[in-house]
Amino acid sequence: MKKILLALTISCSALFAYSQTKLIEKVEKKGDEVVIPYEKYELSNGLTLIIHEDHSDPLVHVDITYHVGSAREELTKSGFAHFFEHMMFQGSDNVADEEHFKIVTESGGTLNGSTSRDRTNYYQTVPSNQLETMLWLEADRMGFFLDAVTNEKFEIQRSTVKNEKGQNVLNRPYGMWNEKTMAGLYPYGHPYSWSTIGLLEDLDRADLNDLKNFFLRWYGPNNAALTVGGDVNPEEVIALAEKYFGSIPRGPEVEDMALGPITVDSDRYVSHVDNNIRFPALMFTYPTVPSMHPDEAALDCLSEILGTGQSSYFFKKFVLTQKALQASVFHPTAELSGEMTMFVLPYPGQTLAGFETEMRQILDEFATNGVSEEDLVKFRANQESSTINGLASVSGKVSQLARYQFMFDNPDMINRDLQRYLNITAEDVMRVFNKYIYKQAGVILSYLPDEETVPAAEDNFISTKDGENLFPLTDYTGLTYNKATDSFDRSVRPTPGASPLVKVPDFWETKMKNGVKVIGTTSDEIPTVAIQLTLNGGHKFDANDPTKSGLAEITASMMNESTANYTAEEMQEELRKIGSSVNIYADQNSTTISLNSLKKNLDRTLELMEEKILNPGFVQADFDRVIKQQMESIAASQKDPGSIASQVYTRLLYGDEHIYSIPTGGIEETVGKITLDDVKSFYNKYFSPNLGELVVVGDVSQKEVMGKLDFLKSWENKKVEIPSLPEPKPGDQTKIYLVDKVDAPQSEIRIGYVTDLPYDATGEYYKTYLMNYPLGGAFNSRINLNLREDKGWTYGARSFFSSSDDAGPYTASAGVLGTATDSSVVEFMKEIRNYREGGITQDELTFMRQSIGQRDARSYETPRQKAGFLGRIVHYDLDKSFVDEQTKIVNSITKEEINRLASKYLSDENLYILVVGDAASNRSKLEKLGYEIVDLDEKGNVIEDNNIDVDK
Repeated sequence: MKKILLALTISCSALFAYSQTKLIEKVEKKGDEVVIPYEKYELSNGLTLIIHEDHSDPLVHVDITYHVGSAREELTKSGFAHFFEHMMFQGSDNVADEEHFKIVTESGGTLNGSTSRDRTNYYQTVPSNQLETMLWLEADRMGFFLDAVTNEKFEIQRSTVKNEKGQNVLNRPYGMWNEKTMAGLYPYGHPYSWSTIGLLEDLDRADLNDLKNFFLRWYGPNNAALTVGGDVNPEEVIALAEKYFGSIPRGPEVEDMALGPITVDSDRYVSHVDNNIRFPALMFTYPTVPSMHPDEAALDCLSEILGTGQSSYFFKKFVLTQKALQASVFHPTAELSGEMTMFVLPYPGQTLAGFETEMRQILDEFATNGVSEEDLVKFRANQESSTINGLASVSGKVSQLARYQFMFDNPDMINRDLQRYLNITAEDVMRVFNKYIYKQAGVILSYLPDEETVPAAEDNFISTKDGENLFPLTDYTGLTYNKATDSFDRSVRPTPGASPLVKVPDFWETKMKNGVKVIGTTSDEIPTVAIQLTLNGGHKFDANDPTKSGLAEITASMMNESTANYTAEEMQEELRKIGSSVNIYADQNSTTISLNSLKKNLDRTLELMEEKILNPGFVQADFDRVIKQQMESIAASQKDPGSIASQVYTRLLYGDEHIYSIPTGGIEETVGKITLDDVKSFYNKYFSPNLGELVVVGDVSQKEVMGKLDFLKSWENKKVEIPSLPEPKPGDQTKIYLVDKVDAPQSEIRIGYVTDLPYDATGEYYKTYLMNYPLGGAFNSRINLNLREDKGWTYGARSFFSSSDDAGPYTASAGVLGTATDSSVVEFMKEIRNYREGGITQDELTFMRQSIGQRDARSYETPRQKAGFLGRIVHYDLDKSFVDEQTKIVNSITKEEINRLASKYLSDENLYILVVGDAASNRSKLEKLGYEIVDLDEKGNVIEDNNIDVDK
């Protein structure tokens, strides 16, 4: 690595209209070291500019990170930083309301924002010709935001954030664990004592003046870093940054928060009841250290030894013995502090007090046993692998640079970060174990499914909302809004150059004599190899004996367990020693064996892949554990509104005579009948190379990799045929199917039917995708703008066609505010009907063409994306030219053809409308919509006698 430190000032009047820009440093890569090359500058207004030049793909990723998160919020106004993030997408002086998403999407890009305790960032990945437009957008909301804010926008986004909390926290199993734990761990007044999404009552306290003050205090250029990476010219990036950001006035100065470590004097017992869960949970959480603290790496290693993998203490103590469904340990860190959490999800019928005792026994055992060299080998290998794989995309590299900059004021830390993990010693791990965890006090959270379940111990701690602040309150007085003065017209949106030429990856194809189709491409940006073997069939084979549905998934799960020559633990440990993975899973249409490896470890990883595929052990003890986990997971899913909606909806769509009416994982009645002999028989009958499609992507040539696959070439061909499935039973008329989820704050809605369209890359199926895009396929679609942006009833609403070899459904879906359930159904149906009857507008047609027509630049960047592309080619027997054909269709499809497709496929006469929500408060309102109401239980069975009390 070459790091050039400069205090030189770059001045060029032709490029920089406003000020001088200072080059801080330049980092270049030398040899095989792990480094992200970049140039770092500072504009005169304090904005940090970081540029990473990478011409491997015609893409650019733009990230702007503001060093402000929930830790900077005022007391009793939690959640404001995240709320403000939402507001920043609501327009600025020169960008209309809801236009930010539209501009990025129609540019062929993707975008989002996120808020943590310490920072807020906004980011987009676009074709490289859209760089100037992205900088124009980000600069406009940095310097020209406040005058575009209205109270109406403020209230809608407040509702959207509340719905986000309802969907992702209140209505999600175990969703409140973080909020309850942080309130118990950190004292009142500590900036980490509340969750980033905040408390609902605090969100209600905020007003428009709070928003304006927050923007003026924290969103100045001197509290931000603009990181640009990809197919760029650094000089051009500097010039554009100067043009659009250089004149924005510097904001108030921001000092780092200086808070010492927190301490917990004695164990704090806290409990919480959540009726969305089946299993109680027990969580120990200890305060630890901030990111990049000298002890962080050793604590990460400790958490992995205790709770990651089949050799870990928690797996052996609880999962292997069939006492718990899950057990793990994790150690996230942030700018001011960190937390280590030990987590156990016991099976019903056991006491949390007993689990507390056993969790403490684990710590005693570790104190006695210590750390082995093998533990360190596995940990180091995993860190090296994950670091290298994180460099697969330009967004991954830019995100790393941005994180290191905002947190440590130094983007050049990836190698230092990795080396501290590679240098871990056993003594380091034992030292931090004794200092932070062993016999130390923490928060013990009992997460309970009902009031009758006994917590680990009686609550002895209640978080209070009084006491002194642990950091000075922010002074919001005297803030003024000073707009930039420019010599150009910011209202003029930049005109992008020609779209970059996107080269479809070159690939090679061959076929083994036993029937395995092989396709691959060389990708040498990072020294990794990914191999994916897909065996067609999957859940379809369950149709041969529907009474044992779930057998395909159980068989795949068993192949992740013991083999003929390795126990399940030994197999996993061999893979972890080299930082590789070989995972097997089944879905509706296939069973997939997925391999990921550093190139230097490919040979050994393939040996282990061979063992898993050709020599499964099928051990009874493994089977008993897998079956119990599956049965309990199925039972738990019947408490989760989202899972209930997905399962019941699928059953409605396909009818009980079709195998797809049963989830891939089966139901209790079918999984309970599966035996180990059934698994062996399924493997012997249906695992055959003639069903195989092999995709290879990575730093390896065709000759290299084919020479390593003799074990697949010699695999016996059983000439298996995939069963044909019956046509799904169509619905007779549109009805509402209501599943009661008592007191649910949100309702899950699914609306749709099964089409007659199997997947077709260039036929009518592809055209229906284009047709639906303005209706429900994009963020700026009619459905999402209506329910989320205009009404504030949901965090997100969408519609889509989903088919594979078989015709699949058309679905519209959302999680919505419980009190707006009936209104949401009305709006869904109205949007679908209006689109079918009125058709697409010219603006929508243009938006669809620009958005989809420019997205190819993002289609083949990472190994995963390349593998997905090649997988479609080999599975559907596509010619490379299908991409060009799709482009022609996008550019030539007419309004008349789209309207014909909408009229044909968006009929509202035979739709299933499923609502999972509180029946007592919603049933009478839904009845007024004029549809027949059918009451179902959580499994989708019809309830003949409805005894639900309806609120008067």
